[in-house]
Amino acid sequence: MPEAMAKLRYVRMSPRKTRVVVDLIRGCAVNEALARLKFTPRAGARVVEKLLMSAVANAQQGGKELGDADELRVSRAFVDCGPTMKRFQPRAQGRAFTIHKRMSHITVAVSPLETKVRGKAASSPAKSKGPEKTKLGSPRPAAEQTPASVKPAKATKKAKDS
Repeated sequence: MPEAMAKLRYVRMSPRKTRVVVDLIRGCAVNEALARLKFTPRAGARVVEKLLMSAVANAQQGGKELGDADELRVSRAFVDCGPTMKRFQPRAQGRAFTIHKRMSHITVAVSPLETKVRGKAASSPAKSKGPEKTKLGSPRPAAEQTPASVKPAKATKKAKDS
């Protein structure tokens, strides 16, 4: 399936903080993803929003011609670790603690929305083989259920003697 990508490397933001934002938009339609990023109060949301707009522009131009932004979805989005700058913070009694200033590489790929469903048609969900449910959704008491393997009761010592 054709897709258009945009990569942003050496972003001075921790990958752990950026992955939270990227997880919000993975698999969404582009319009929904942009709306989510616009109202997400994290610093990484602004960076990922610009990157998503770049991926959409790459899809519309660059010979790919995948369609309008309304017909695209975020097919892949992930964050990799970049290099780490190590700095030292002076502490008491002549000690020095290291500070890790982390960088990340962000990748966003968009592809056209799929109109057909692969495999089986989504007509009706399969029945589960679990315990039966009552009207309120709680499982029936154990006395009403019949377990698959019921062990017979052991003979007591008195029964053997007589």
